[in-house]
Amino acid sequence: MLLDLVVIGSAITLGPLHNSAFILLLSSLHGARQGLAFLLSWLANLVVVITLVMLLTNGQPPERHSTPSTAVIAAKLAIGVALVLYGAHRHRRPPRPHGPPRWSARIDNASPITAAGLAWAFQPWGLVAAGAATALDADLSTATDWLALTGYCLLATLSLIVMEMYVVWAPTSANARLNALRGWLSRHQEQLIITLSLLVGLWLMARSIYDLVS
Repeated sequence: MLLDLVVIGSAITLGPLHNSAFILLLSSLHGARQGLAFLLSWLANLVVVITLVMLLTNGQPPERHSTPSTAVIAAKLAIGVALVLYGAHRHRRPPRPHGPPRWSARIDNASPITAAGLAWAFQPWGLVAAGAATALDADLSTATDWLALTGYCLLATLSLIVMEMYVVWAPTSANARLNALRGWLSRHQEQLIITLSLLVGLWLMARSIYDLVS
């Protein structure tokens, strides 16, 4: 479970869409405040999803080779297949220009509530679902699994935490460098989405097939 959570959490934190949106928020009139609202909402979403999973399982993983265990593995396999198909679809379709989103023109007047809502809108739900399916194997009677779930949520938020701290500590240099990063993310957005989708999808498929036959 731990290795799966590291792979999924890393893919989430490296996603170009939410990172670009977050940089736009940080460059707004009240950037640090807007960024904090986005960051906390993003983290809260991950925590809520994991909490719901733990309530569903009562903190106990399903027994190996049982019907619930097989269903969990099948769900992870289905998510993996969906991610691979999504990556392949985006790879085949013609390239599209990526201009600034329409909401960016009103960003200086956005409220923290709006910033928090954007975090939920930009959440990569396919990867979050993969994390939730993986968390079904967590055993909350052990400190190791508690730490694994906590680490997953923090890892999936790591890029936002680093950028928020950078803006707070060095706002002048952070603004220039983060906007340069946003430009790079915009130019390589499709490649990043395709690569992350395919890598995580293939990983989940391989792990699920191995679990089913072992």
